[in-house]
Amino acid sequence: MDTIHRFLFEDLDIRGALVRLGPAWRAMTAGRGYAPVVRELLGELAAVSAIIGSNLKTPGRLTFQVQGHGAVSLLVVDCDERLRLRGAARAPADLAPMPVPHLLGDGQLVLSLQTHATGAAQQPYQSYVPLEGETLAAIFEHYLAQSEQTPARLWLAADGENACGLFLQKLPETDQCDPDGWNRVQQLAATVRPEELALPAETLLGRLFPEETIRLFAPGPVSYHSPRDEAKVLDMLRALGREELRSILAERGEIHIHDEIGNHEYRFGPDVLDLLFPPPTLH
Repeated sequence: MDTIHRFLFEDLDIRGALVRLGPAWRAMTAGRGYAPVVRELLGELAAVSAIIGSNLKTPGRLTFQVQGHGAVSLLVVDCDERLRLRGAARAPADLAPMPVPHLLGDGQLVLSLQTHATGAAQQPYQSYVPLEGETLAAIFEHYLAQSEQTPARLWLAADGENACGLFLQKLPETDQCDPDGWNRVQQLAATVRPEELALPAETLLGRLFPEETIRLFAPGPVSYHSPRDEAKVLDMLRALGREELRSILAERGEIHIHDEIGNHEYRFGPDVLDLLFPPPTLH
């Protein structure tokens, strides 16, 4: 169920992708308590992150963050070249439905790309675009138009069970193949209903584009992957220094860290000081 299908309109030079997330999406949101409107936005971001992340050719990690001044102050999803996803949202648990521009407010979409070529110690490549559009799909269409200089369209949908997306992109020879091809394919795709995006790829493409010749490639797997990483947390605490940690322990009795994107809790008592800063050994 957690798959991405790439496809090509062979006579039109238009490419596309379909992503369907089921178990991976439910694992990402398990125990989070998101309001339905927040869950929908995060699911749409997960779907489009998988679509764009499927273009990663070398080992690395791609992160999308939607940061605004609305009720949803943060949406973040990242994935690696194996399309292992994780993500989180920051918003009130009882948030009522409202238009996307009101939910996100004035803000920006941030892309970060960390590859082995840049090195773990170096700053990742980052790109920033304003949040322009009435939907998350429109925001990403604007981003793709700026970053890839070629028209693209997206249809996204998410609920408690699935997060899905349909992607189309016009390639350089599209107009030479058929001057009306791009317009025709967009109009046909725009008839898709949100619940149809969860259909099997062959069924959906055949229903939307019955007269077009489409090459459907073998599906690729997508998964949820957010393991605990206590070593990384301990490294972060070590960087704070012994005295800072001693002060926190004296005030609170323990050090409590919530990993928001991974949804993990880490708790440490006073013995963490000797673990991180062992006393010198006497000879």
